[in-house]
Amino acid sequence: MPRTRVLAAVVALILAAWTSSESLAQRYGGSGQGYGSYGRNQSRNSQPGVFDYYLLSLSWSPTFCASQQRNAADPQCNRSGRPYAFVLHGLWPQFERGWPQDCASPDRGFVPRDVADRMLDIMPSLKLVFHEYRKHGTCSGLGVNGYFEMARSTYERVKIPARFRQVVDERLFVSPSELIQEFVSANPGLRPDMMVVSCSGPGNRLQEVRICVDKQGGFRPCGGNENQRRLCSAPRMYVPPVRSGAGAPADDRPTNRTPMPGSRPAEQKSL
Repeated sequence: MPRTRVLAAVVALILAAWTSSESLAQRYGGSGQGYGSYGRNQSRNSQPGVFDYYLLSLSWSPTFCASQQRNAADPQCNRSGRPYAFVLHGLWPQFERGWPQDCASPDRGFVPRDVADRMLDIMPSLKLVFHEYRKHGTCSGLGVNGYFEMARSTYERVKIPARFRQVVDERLFVSPSELIQEFVSANPGLRPDMMVVSCSGPGNRLQEVRICVDKQGGFRPCGGNENQRRLCSAPRMYVPPVRSGAGAPADDRPTNRTPMPGSRPAEQKSL
């Protein structure tokens, strides 16, 4: 085979692998860190446990499902399956500017199936669970059980504002600042500089709510990565309604309190 053909084949394989990885990232979160709007801004110094704070990312499921082709095997968007509203996209270690990812860990980013299954009530995709631990959880320094316990407890401590517990209005529009203020009012200790909102797609749809927390799970100011104008500069966002296969009332957010092996149950206290 001519050398040029060999070179072309190698380039094609590299591009295919890169595209596969990026498509999974884009599937869960759109314009998140490393998933579009921030580009590849992560630090090269990716060591487990070496970071400044966490970013809790809550994905609005109706927007995600509206962007996907209907797949009978997708538990999050299957019309005959359980409906979802805000689901846990991930818990991301952050530097004040930049972030670590894909850290070297003794478990090599492996998530046991029983651990992954226990997260499906709030992260309704095995691929998402595996991806999030490999890319972000390995940098927490907590190990697979500790990371998912931290992710669950942080997710469950955030109170969803009353108006977004059951969205049925087909024509609901809100401004990013309005949504932020409602989260602030519902969560004592949370301030506007501790969260951002992202939007994307037709009508600037609500995509994610991202909240900054310290290593103990308490609210804290965000760093330079979380730029509201970059994530959603629209004056108003469309909030798609909750439907079967797309979302559920936030008061019905499923919880699975089965402790991870070797860990303590999460404390049920407000931030």
